[in-house]
Amino acid sequence: MEPELPEDVRPGLAPLDEEVDHARGPTAGRLILEYGDYECPFSWQAFRAIEYVEQELSGRVRFAFRHFPLVQIHPNAFGAAAAAEAAGLQDCFWAMHERLYQWQQALEDDALLNYAEQLGLDVARFDEDRVGPDIRRRIRRDVESGLASGQVRGTPTLFIDGVVYLGAYDAASLMEALGGSAGSPCASTPSSSSSRSLASRPAHSDRTHSSARRTPDEVQ
Repeated sequence: MEPELPEDVRPGLAPLDEEVDHARGPTAGRLILEYGDYECPFSWQAFRAIEYVEQELSGRVRFAFRHFPLVQIHPNAFGAAAAAEAAGLQDCFWAMHERLYQWQQALEDDALLNYAEQLGLDVARFDEDRVGPDIRRRIRRDVESGLASGQVRGTPTLFIDGVVYLGAYDAASLMEALGGSAGSPCASTPSSSSSRSLASRPAHSDRTHSSARRTPDEVQ
């Protein structure tokens, strides 16, 4: 069943809120906005492609991430989103964001606590924050904004400068959409921890990946 949009939420894509949204890159750059799910293998593809684009178009692109956990099919997605938000309260949202995608097949509670410790967070505070009502409301805010857009039904859903992107989730396609060109395979990302190759990632047994446009994981 698709989540219902509250009556007090205005339809349309909500503009970036610099005080609330997680965004990095120059404010004057072209904006890639993603609605993603940390347990979605297609969101993982987008994660790799976007970080490559950020590196290649350094200073010319801005990236923002909003949560859209598909809890009906990804049981660990909401907990992972809460972990990212809890890390964000200690100024480590992006570090946790990257860690969650890099270790997408290990998103259980024990793993999340381990990541918090690896990142040097106050683990007791992290553990308390991630189950608190403020973080639940923060994630719900993103989900409701996705539903209000009328475009977000699954993950990943990307917008470029406010226009929904319908291309493939690979670096070359994104570069083309942004007016750039991709001359090499996905390389190391803006953070030092994202240098693993596509080939080194354990494969999902229930998904087949390719550079062709795929149907994203959809809200059930």
